[in-house]
Amino acid sequence: MASAVFLGFAPRFQNGTELLLLLQRKVTSFLLLSLALSSILILLTWGTSSNTFMFTSKQALSDSAPSPGYPNIIHDLTPQITYDEAVLPSGNFIADNSTATVSSQVPNKNSSSIIEPCDMSTGKWVRETREPIYSNLTCPFIPENKNCRNHGRSPGYLYWRWKPDGCDLPWFEPDRFLSIVRGKTFAFVGDSLARNHFDSLVCLLSQAEVPINGDRNPYKRFHKVHFPSSNFTVMMIWTEFYVLGMPRTNVSVSASFEIHLDKINTAWTSQLPGLDYLVISGGNWLYRKNYLYESNKLIGCVFCRGENLTEYSLPYVIRRVVRKALESIESCQNCDKLVTFLRSHTTSHFEKGSWFNGGFCNRTEPLNESELDFDAPEWEIRKIQKEEIERIKQFDGVGDTNRKKRYKWLDVTKAMMIRADGHPGEYYNKEFSRSAYDCLHWCLPGPVDMWNEMLMLNLINTSSLD
Repeated sequence: MASAVFLGFAPRFQNGTELLLLLQRKVTSFLLLSLALSSILILLTWGTSSNTFMFTSKQALSDSAPSPGYPNIIHDLTPQITYDEAVLPSGNFIADNSTATVSSQVPNKNSSSIIEPCDMSTGKWVRETREPIYSNLTCPFIPENKNCRNHGRSPGYLYWRWKPDGCDLPWFEPDRFLSIVRGKTFAFVGDSLARNHFDSLVCLLSQAEVPINGDRNPYKRFHKVHFPSSNFTVMMIWTEFYVLGMPRTNVSVSASFEIHLDKINTAWTSQLPGLDYLVISGGNWLYRKNYLYESNKLIGCVFCRGENLTEYSLPYVIRRVVRKALESIESCQNCDKLVTFLRSHTTSHFEKGSWFNGGFCNRTEPLNESELDFDAPEWEIRKIQKEEIERIKQFDGVGDTNRKKRYKWLDVTKAMMIRADGHPGEYYNKEFSRSAYDCLHWCLPGPVDMWNEMLMLNLINTSSLD
């Protein structure tokens, strides 16, 4: 009876069962009423707080969104390595050794992109079960010297994916990439690793649209491919050193070169006007005996011990040629909206020798991080590249607010240092080099496709600032 009074009624009853049924109905009604009132209160509360949440989220995105050319600062992996700091010509440029930066956006097909800072240079390779976007059967543009599966390579190297620390690197989306670069012109400038990058992009994009003017000649020094539906053109422009270099002995793979540190190679700079995007990379051709010139005079050499010449260090030469390349891009008169990416240096994985003296690479899995040599020359080259891209950013646009050149950093050194299993090795067309292992270039498809995933994220970030 106390329960009945508490619920606000005092009914008459004939027996215990009637009372029990009545109590059950009243309790149910009370619970339903309480649930309805609670729902109304929650909706009112959510409506008020959501406005605050939306404002806070938009403000956070605004605060974290990088300004053009100045994304968020990343951690510098490079050890403090000393190098030969010979006097460098500075011209009108401001020397600066700032920390390099990178940012990314995570694409979402069903909504607008969300800008998130992401250090893509640090991470690990994780197992992947999903098939690559293309294969040696679906891309007819893979050069035979990178077509590892076609020459008997087992497919285990394909099932690894780069996982940056603290974020995800989304899969490449050919349709989305083509929509970003619609009506644009893109160029890769560098040596055979730049061509490796170019071939990867063509294969990835060919899954959405078949290009025209494509061929599989890996030795062509200038190659242009066009995607007609997107009106997008991508080209590969060969240069060994950025600056002018001429063979000193012969044109074999072991030739020495005369490198003019103060003369740019106009074969690639003449193509800059009209470009929208540019990716430069290089450095591998400097790992040999080369002779250095300035003002047409021999000033010394690199890797030339025993000769009666001043021997310069490789880091010094790397800095000179990278600086000359970036200054030439900056001085281009009809390149005001050009976006330049500098891709960091990548290592070879020869063991017990090199190309023609017994070197090989037969790893079947990525290396453990404990196996990496953080004192290797690749880290020093990366450090110099990083400093030079930051230095040119300091100068860009000074005195001319109409200029919109931008410089970006694609840091792939650590990721590729781990992938000792990703090279062609002995699995390629050996028509021209029957006894050599290729432990420098990368199988297609393979780890190199990750470079274009990083590139796509940077393009999303860049296009969002226009």
